[in-house]
Amino acid sequence: MFLMMAEVLRLSRVAEAFPDSTFWAFLDFHQSHVPWVGCSLHDLIQPSFSFLVGVALPYSMASRASKDQSVATMWAHTIRRSLILILLGIFLRSMHSEQTNFTFEDTLTQIGLGYPILFALGLASEKTQRDALVWGALGIILIGYAGVFAAYPLPGPGFDWSQTGTTADWEHNLKGFAAHWNKNTNAAWAFDRWFLNLFPREKPFEFNGGGYSTLSFIPTLGTMILGLIAGKWLKTAVSSTWLLKRYAITAGVLFLLALAFHFTGLNPIVKRIWTPAWTLFSGGWAFLLLAAFYFVVDVKGQKSWFFPLIVIGTNSIAAYVIADGFGGFIRESFKIHLGQHYDAFLGEGYAPLVSGALVLLIEWLILRWMYKKKIFIKI
Repeated sequence: MFLMMAEVLRLSRVAEAFPDSTFWAFLDFHQSHVPWVGCSLHDLIQPSFSFLVGVALPYSMASRASKDQSVATMWAHTIRRSLILILLGIFLRSMHSEQTNFTFEDTLTQIGLGYPILFALGLASEKTQRDALVWGALGIILIGYAGVFAAYPLPGPGFDWSQTGTTADWEHNLKGFAAHWNKNTNAAWAFDRWFLNLFPREKPFEFNGGGYSTLSFIPTLGTMILGLIAGKWLKTAVSSTWLLKRYAITAGVLFLLALAFHFTGLNPIVKRIWTPAWTLFSGGWAFLLLAAFYFVVDVKGQKSWFFPLIVIGTNSIAAYVIADGFGGFIRESFKIHLGQHYDAFLGEGYAPLVSGALVLLIEWLILRWMYKKKIFIKI
């Protein structure tokens, strides 16, 4: 959540001002999404957020069960939460539009679409006390999703590339079997050309400029399932050593599988359409990150180091909405009250960084006030 909020620092603008600096180029790369294949730190934000939804589910279910809530009541809450997440994602994507933008690739919407299935799996695994059920569901989801993409025909000689927002010679296009996962020529793109045009639109939907798609919620559900497994292990761990070893081994296996699929050309690692290989690869990173934070905070007891992140994380929905909807308003307020060039005292090249840091500080102070007042936005 902090990395998402830190987008206001606009490091790409700073990197443009200092084109010879490898330092700013490095930071710019890791605050940007890669064009297609590969991974940056910024690409790990959404899978980490989705992963933690799964991690939290066993604790949420146990809390509700301790209050003697029936399964029917928990299901009603699950459906309500799912609908709120879907609609909130659509709302945030429509804030700067004259008409509601019915689009389903926002992080919150993607989580909302898969959340009822995640809850069903969590409920079933609690009853059976078997991880095999959840692992099996993960395998079926990823293999089935890959199969749909593999079955969709590749563009032929007479294909109209103008309807995809890309070209036949785009430098990031993949060759051979991997071409089934190219930008806006795949099965998910074809689905959206039908599905999204069922909603009122200013003009017919042809393609998403970033290549994102509605159906990505299916492999995103895979990421949440990995989080569910991690959460069950965390909740029932017999020792910290046992848990850390299990997390490390799982991460290693996920990395090996993802890289094998990627380098054999069977399934590339692409975040924008959330390929199954991306689910495995980003899942490996999520396990490692959770293990690292668990070791430092829970094993070594260094919780105070992370107070600034706790302030954000305990109000993650509020942080998401504030970062997505109010950064520009705060920046404009600074210009009104402090003048147009308030952020240029370190030079024009650093102005985006200065103004962004001030916006980030204000956003964090709002969340800190909410934290102190025990105001937590929950769905």
